[in-house]
Amino acid sequence: MEIRINKEIKDYHESLFFGLSARQFICSVAAVGAAVGVYFGLKDIVGKEMVSWLCVVCAAPLAAAGFFKYNGMQLEEFITAFFRSEFIYAGVRKFKSENILYNLYKEVLTDAKKAKKNTRKAFWKKRKTDNS
Repeated sequence: MEIRINKEIKDYHESLFFGLSARQFICSVAAVGAAVGVYFGLKDIVGKEMVSWLCVVCAAPLAAAGFFKYNGMQLEEFITAFFRSEFIYAGVRKFKSENILYNLYKEVLTDAKKAKKNTRKAFWKKRKTDNS
């Protein structure tokens, strides 16, 4: 008896029916249901060959949705991410670099100048009071 163990624990998927995960099985059942519905709905309206092609066209996206995975995202997550990146957040992005160390140096330098200035004022103020 051989038990297969995945190298990465995140790659483990429990199989539910016929070696398919629950998502894959539900999408497959939905695809079969769509194909049957299209067949019985259109068999009297168009010819058998046209109905068979329409069944395939209607069932294929549903079946593919169960097996689709891109960068760890399911189909609906991928569509949402694609829509956001291409339409909602699309536009010109200007790159503006910021030197954090330089800004910190300028801040410390201005603080030192203020402290020095305040020290001079205190020195002259004290000297005036001493002379009086």
